[in-house]
Amino acid sequence: MSGFQTISPAALMRLVGTADAPVMIDLRIAEDIAANPTIVPGAIVHDHREFDQLLKRLEGKASVAICHGGRKISHGIAARLRAAGLRSEVLQGGMEAWRAAGHPALPLAALPSRDDGSTLWVTRHRPKVDRIACPWLIRRFIDAQARFLYVPPAEVMDVAARFDATPFDAPGATYTHDGAECTFDRLIAAFGLSHPALDIVANVVRAADTDQINSVPQAAGLLAFSVGMSRLHRDDNAQLEAALPFYDALYRWARDGQDESHDSTGAGTS
Repeated sequence: MSGFQTISPAALMRLVGTADAPVMIDLRIAEDIAANPTIVPGAIVHDHREFDQLLKRLEGKASVAICHGGRKISHGIAARLRAAGLRSEVLQGGMEAWRAAGHPALPLAALPSRDDGSTLWVTRHRPKVDRIACPWLIRRFIDAQARFLYVPPAEVMDVAARFDATPFDAPGATYTHDGAECTFDRLIAAFGLSHPALDIVANVVRAADTDQINSVPQAAGLLAFSVGMSRLHRDDNAQLEAALPFYDALYRWARDGQDESHDSTGAGTS
């Protein structure tokens, strides 16, 4: 159970991956990060001594302070943030409690470099399934500020090299299809994000993206939605922004709503 101005690992895990997630700030000292070089999915790493820069990074958003054991560093920074008028809680037990609870932990070594505080990714233009699902995954679980470049297929790798962007879902890309797995699967594996709800979403994405819609009932709906969105939007980034809430809903269904049904008589559970 969480104490005053703290949040338990289980409660924070309920927020991770949602559009309402707070900014999670990993404040651990270098020695503690070296001993456990992973972070809560979506967290940013920040030196606790650079408070003014932290205020700028937060831009007035709610936050959760995370240190090794959930004691002096995180409580001190959270208190300073509250004194500055921002909402801030402490992860109860810190990163040690998060790891002990068995929640997903993102390896720092897998994170791409950040330019102006955000990661840059590049893929093929005119997205349908994987090239929308992957940006949603990245924004919700890896880097909330991630930016995406959609370019002609032949230019993906050259643009990646020229602009120091991480290529995905393209031949020769860092993350792309591998056998029966789609790019969404490869990102989940590479960033240590596997957990029950996200694995269910991955099943739907994979089936829709690899012409296996008969294997997962929800895949046909995802494919229909994805094709329709591609017809509605000429601008790929506008399509991405419009589709993000749909993937948010798919994730919440996978996490909380699978047992619900509905029929026109009202006899279902909804």
